[in-house]
This record gives sequence, structure tokens and C-alpha cells, in this order.
Amino acid sequence: MSNRHGLIVFILLVLLLLACRIRYSAVGVDIHPDAKTITVKQFQNNASLVNLQLSNELTTQLRDKFRSSTRLSLVDSRGDLHLEGEITGYNILPVAVGSDRATMNRLTISVRIHFENKFDEKKNKNQTFSRYHDFDVTLALRAVEDDLVTQICAVLVDDIFMATVGDW
Repeated sequence: MSNRHGLIVFILLVLLLLACRIRYSAVGVDIHPDAKTITVKQFQNNASLVNLQLSNELTTQLRDKFRSSTRLSLVDSRGDLHLEGEITGYNILPVAVGSDRATMNRLTISVRIHFENKFDEKKNKNQTFSRYHDFDVTLALRAVEDDLVTQICAVLVDDIFMATVGDW
């Protein structure tokens, strides 16, 4: 009887592992089966206030996301999927006011993308994304700026990824 229970437990574990693997690989991405490559062009920084690292940070994170989360190969030009964009806003504004002064500042980054799918024109899009992160007004922007940019870019990258190849 114990051999039978052991076999059942083993089979259930194998099925559980297979189910997790299938779910992980299949959820959230909708790419045409013939699409093999993607081009992610360097994002231009056209914001009125320019962070010199932002363009590289955003572009690198986007390329890494497509490389690690899809089966697509990254190519410099003429990809089956094509993504390009521009940074349209980089703003720091006070957001929380207490005792007649600001207590929090907000860094907001806005980007506009153009996405083309040569296999399915219905998936082509032009879209704007904007994300922010608040920080204490007592902190110097230079002390927190790199971390804030990295964090905001990570959320923007997820938004762009889901809008272009996400299946939600």
C-alpha cells in the first residue's frame, strides 16, 4: 500500500511541476508564431528637462525585457516587430503639502511609443505612458535620482511590454 501512495505522490508532483512550467511560459505573451525578431530602437529624449542616463536606461531595460521574456531575437533593423519611441516628459513637482510647504516631490517620466507588427497590423499602436515615484522633499534629487529613474523605467517597461505583446 505504501508503494502505491508513493507512486501517487510522485505522479502528482510531476503533474504539478508540469502545470507550473506550462503556466509560466504561456501566460501573458501573444506573439505571432512567424515572428522571430524584434527591433527596439534607442529612445530619443525630447523632454524639456533632460536626464542624460534616461534614454539608455529605458532602452536597455526594454531590450532586456524582450530578450528575457520572449523567444524573439533582437536585431538592429527590420525586425518582425518594431518598437521605437521618445521620452516626452521628465518632471519634478511638489505633491504633498503640509504646514504651508511641500513634504513630498514627484518625479514623473512620460514616453510615447510607436509599435509595428508586420504579421498583424491590428496590433500596431501609438501610445503614451506615464509613471511616477514620490520622494521626500528633504532628499536631494541627485541623491535619489538614479534609483528613481531605474524604478520608474522598470514599471514603464512592463507597461510597454504588456501593451505591445501582452495578452491581457
